[in-house]
Amino acid sequence: MPGDRRRAHRGGRLGRGTGDRFVFRKVFLADMARQPGKTGRMLSRRLFRTPLTWIAVTVLAAGSAFGLYWFQPWKLLSDAEVAERLTTVATPAGSGAPADSGAPPSSAAPAGSGTPASPAATEPATAALVGSGEFVSHEHDTSGSARIVRTADGQHRLELIGLDTSNGPDLRVWLTDQPVIEGREGWHVFDDGRWVELGRLKGNRGDQGYSIPNDVELADLTSVSIWCKRFAVSFGAAELG
Repeated sequence: MPGDRRRAHRGGRLGRGTGDRFVFRKVFLADMARQPGKTGRMLSRRLFRTPLTWIAVTVLAAGSAFGLYWFQPWKLLSDAEVAERLTTVATPAGSGAPADSGAPPSSAAPAGSGTPASPAATEPATAALVGSGEFVSHEHDTSGSARIVRTADGQHRLELIGLDTSNGPDLRVWLTDQPVIEGREGWHVFDDGRWVELGRLKGNRGDQGYSIPNDVELADLTSVSIWCKRFAVSFGAAELG
């Protein structure tokens, strides 16, 4: 019958198509086995033509760039050294009273006596020490000392002497009213109370100074911290006694 012939003809074509696909698959797999490098390149080209792959690559690149910016790991492997000139602080001259205590010089010779005036009567007033202390380590090993001085013109200044700590991201210099506690318990206390930021840390090593604004009340600011603002942790701190 004509219908039977048409069905047989279609069946033959289907059979030949299925067989062709099977043969092609065998040839393709054999070619993959013989040339793995070529196969890998073919798969790579197909993979990178997929939009989802480019989205994943973009997200990964953005995440890596943000991680580098946020943590800045290279800073832990480098030092920023400074060597600023420190203030000359008055030292006691026998009696233990500071040279800028405000008392009139008692050793000035009367006019016309022929005796030259003593150095205390002719030298300009020097700075006075307000408070000082030694650094203790917190999250990173820290050494050196800190002091607050009052200059001859009445300004106050914080000076870090021989500071040696780790470099890191977003380091600031804080005056705070919190006690300095050694060990891990003292790493995060300095933002719990009152604090005054004097600026970014100029360098993780060396002598450096920071001006204290005139409107800052120093009476209850009893400590200084090298504060990592990004991660809210102290690298090191000193009690100002």
